[in-house]
Amino acid sequence: MSPAFRPEPRPRHRQPWRIVGVAAIVGALSLLFVLARRVARGDSFALDQRLLLALRGIDGAPVGSERFTSMVRDVTALGSTTVLTIVVAFAALLLASAGRWRTGALVAIACAGGSWANMLFKQAVARTRPDLVPHLMAETSNSFPSGHAANSAIVYLTLATLAWPLLRHPAARGFAVAAAALLVVAIGVSRVYLGVHWPSDVLAGWLFGALWALGWWRIERRVLGERRGRRRCPATTGSAG
Repeated sequence: MSPAFRPEPRPRHRQPWRIVGVAAIVGALSLLFVLARRVARGDSFALDQRLLLALRGIDGAPVGSERFTSMVRDVTALGSTTVLTIVVAFAALLLASAGRWRTGALVAIACAGGSWANMLFKQAVARTRPDLVPHLMAETSNSFPSGHAANSAIVYLTLATLAWPLLRHPAARGFAVAAAALLVVAIGVSRVYLGVHWPSDVLAGWLFGALWALGWWRIERRVLGERRGRRRCPATTGSAG
């Protein structure tokens, strides 16, 4: 092969990070599988009960004040179907109006598909809501994995990874990802505080949502990255000397 056409070697310093990333993904998938299998068999977790009871007083009332409980309900609403649908629709339309309609379509498909997949997951496991403490808001669907935790991770992490290439400064990129992760954590914790989910439901939702967002981020990079590459390097005609 001529030196002029020899591909450049990939930087070796990226390999350790790739190994760490693959190990983290495999670990998350394994943990999600173990949780789902045990829950489907009807197993319970002592840590679930301890954490749920730790957020309640002797009379079953929440440890926080009424005002704090109202604030928690506001936080949990940020992971509701209505709010997330509005966020996704706004982001997709904004991208389409800026000429990035393929990216907008991928965002809409990823988020809608993730919500649908999580719903099927819920039906397959069929875990009932916690009855250990009184619920502080009405919920009727199955419990595992938490839809609020999963869907908020899918939407907000997808938007954060979408903003990654648009933000040039490392601090801005870090802030976008950290803010999205903090919001997802707050929404998940709010579900446990309100007594409508076991902590393991929320953990499974986080794992499912993060893995789904990561998978679609890779799809977005591959699909749109290859298209941008073809635009920058159009096919040439003629023969090489």
